[in-house]
Amino acid sequence: MREDPVALTDEAISKIRGLIQSGELPPGARLPTEQQLSQEMGLSRSGVREAVKVLEAARVLDVRRGDGTYVTSLAPRLLLEGLGVAVELLRDDTLLEVMEVRRMLEPVATGVAALRITDADVERLGEILEEMRGAADDAERLIRYDAAFHRTVIAVTGNETLTSLLDGLSGQTLRARVWRGLIEGGSAHVTLNEHEAIYLALRERDPLLAQASALIHVNTSESWLRTVLAAAPRPPAGDEAPRRRERR
Repeated sequence: MREDPVALTDEAISKIRGLIQSGELPPGARLPTEQQLSQEMGLSRSGVREAVKVLEAARVLDVRRGDGTYVTSLAPRLLLEGLGVAVELLRDDTLLEVMEVRRMLEPVATGVAALRITDADVERLGEILEEMRGAADDAERLIRYDAAFHRTVIAVTGNETLTSLLDGLSGQTLRARVWRGLIEGGSAHVTLNEHEAIYLALRERDPLLAQASALIHVNTSESWLRTVLAAAPRPPAGDEAPRRRERR
C-alpha cells in the first residue's frame, strides 16, 4: 500500500517539533543531516525534506545554504510573524472579529504600560504624537505614525508575545481603511485627540485612565471600520463572473 506523502510530512514535522520541545534541539542548535534524521525517525528523506521546508516557512528552522539547518531563536516576533500576513488576507466580516480581539487585549495592555513606562518612553510617545498632528491630512503618514505609537505603547509592557500578537492584528490594510474613513469623514481630529488622551494617561502613570482611554480609541476605530465596510460596494448575491464557453 502506497504511503501518503502528506501524512509522512506531518509525521516528520511532529517528530522534529518534539525534539525542539523536549530541548534536545534547543534554539540555535544545528539539526542532523537529512539522511541522519531520516534514519533516526524511520521516515523517507523526502518526508523529512518537506517537513524542514514547512518549519522554515514557520520561522522555526533556518536553512543556511552550504552550512546546515538550525533551530531559530524561537522568539515570539519570529513565530508570530505570519499573523500579520494572515490578517491582511481576511475578508471584511472577519476583520471585525480582529477588531474585537484588539478590544479585548489592547486596553488592558495599555493599562499595564502605564505602570511600566519610563520617562524616555513618554518622551518618545510625545514625539510621535507631534508627528501625527503634523500629518493630520496625510493618510500614509498617519498610518505610519499610528503604528509606531501603538507599537511603542505595547512594547513598554515588556511582553514580547503580546507586542508581536497585537502588531500582527493591526495590519497595514486594516489601519489604512480606518484612517482613510476618518479623513474622508472629517473626523481625524477625534482619533488624534484619543491618542493624546492615551499619552496623557500614560504620562501620569494612571493605569485605569490609560485602559479606559485605549478602550474608547479601539471602539472608535471599530465603529469607523464598520462604517467603511458598510459603504463598500458589494457584488449582488449569486452574481458570478461569466464563464467562458468551451469551444467545441
